[in-house]
Amino acid sequence: MRRAALASLALGAGCLIGFVIASNQATVHGQTNMTSIAAVPGQVGGQDAFGAYDVVKNWPADISTQPGNEQWTWGAGQGIYAENPDRVFLLFRGELPNIKRPPTKQLTDFGASLSFPIGRLPWRDATVAALPGAGGTGQDPDDGPKLWKGTVGVDAKWEHCLTIVDSKGNITQTFPQYDHLFKRPHFVTINPYDPDKYIWIVDDHMHAIYKFTHDMKELVQTIGTPTVKGADGTHFNRPTFLVWTPDSNLYVADGYNGTRVAKFDKTGKFLMDWGMKGTPPDKRPSYFNNVHGLAIDPVTKHVFVNDRGNHRVQVFDENGKYLYEWSLGAEPSDVHLIYIGADRTLWAFDRGTSKMLKYDLEGHFLYSWGTWGDFPGGFWGVHGFSVDQEGNFYVAEVDSGRAQKFTPRPGANPAYLVSKPVYAAWK
Repeated sequence: MRRAALASLALGAGCLIGFVIASNQATVHGQTNMTSIAAVPGQVGGQDAFGAYDVVKNWPADISTQPGNEQWTWGAGQGIYAENPDRVFLLFRGELPNIKRPPTKQLTDFGASLSFPIGRLPWRDATVAALPGAGGTGQDPDDGPKLWKGTVGVDAKWEHCLTIVDSKGNITQTFPQYDHLFKRPHFVTINPYDPDKYIWIVDDHMHAIYKFTHDMKELVQTIGTPTVKGADGTHFNRPTFLVWTPDSNLYVADGYNGTRVAKFDKTGKFLMDWGMKGTPPDKRPSYFNNVHGLAIDPVTKHVFVNDRGNHRVQVFDENGKYLYEWSLGAEPSDVHLIYIGADRTLWAFDRGTSKMLKYDLEGHFLYSWGTWGDFPGGFWGVHGFSVDQEGNFYVAEVDSGRAQKFTPRPGANPAYLVSKPVYAAWK
């Protein structure tokens, strides 16, 4: 009797468990008991290929649309900065021949089964093709022209390094008078705490930082000694980025060949620097290999350093005291720049994985999006990004040789959008 009762009890329990499992499966299938992680909550289908954004196709107008420039297109896209939706600065390394994608051909010299270009894959690497050529870590600015294979004026030319476009992508201003100042323009920005809104451009091959009036009519200051490398208050060694604290103290990432962060006051007076050359993958605090990005928390004034060669973010106080760090991932991780917006989260672009990455300021990974390709919306070598007051997101790509604009998707979760910048002195 007892054995039969136990068997009946086990059978009943099994039926109950099966019912619960079946019920839960039905609930999962109906999505009534699961939290959506889609950028647009409740989305049916799709895959968030472009995160919380839609890409604006054919933005901006190609530089080939300029009168007399029909045979040329953009070179490598180095930087982009959206002062507002109708004034977006673009930095390019000159121009390349306006060649359309060639038809696929068999590469019989290499093997009967090989062909190029392969469907949907990029076919021209703009950062290799564009002037001045080589520019990686450890390379001297003089190496570029020596290693570049081509004829200036035929295979590339040094024009239209800086342009401004409006919200529709129309080219509204060009600055041929400044092309001679640049050898490898790297970054363009405005100090968000400056009511005069001076324009700042970093050129790593010139070892210099240029400060222009807001209307771009006058160069008012140069920090560093153009064409002369060094590591002191008046010299850089291929600087890459800069950023400000709320009191307008300026911090410079120095840089590709330099291994330090340099601090200046709001007038450009040198205050201090810190950092030592490491041996990748270096784990020691304050040792750097390719200081390729900076961001500052506007509340704590902590300085976040993209130690690119060591695949990590190192965090310091405003006077260079080491606080903590986190890893951005091992190979193929290759983070190019970092950014802290008004919501005090950190976004980064990883050229190795072609993804935008989101972290909190303690380094906890929160979200990522992006896919590789040179089609509209794909990423290939993002080297600069920016956000405007409407939440539009912009990128400049060295490998694709282009800029792109993305608009927030209707109903998108704000946590999945790259945060808007701090606007303390202007909007």
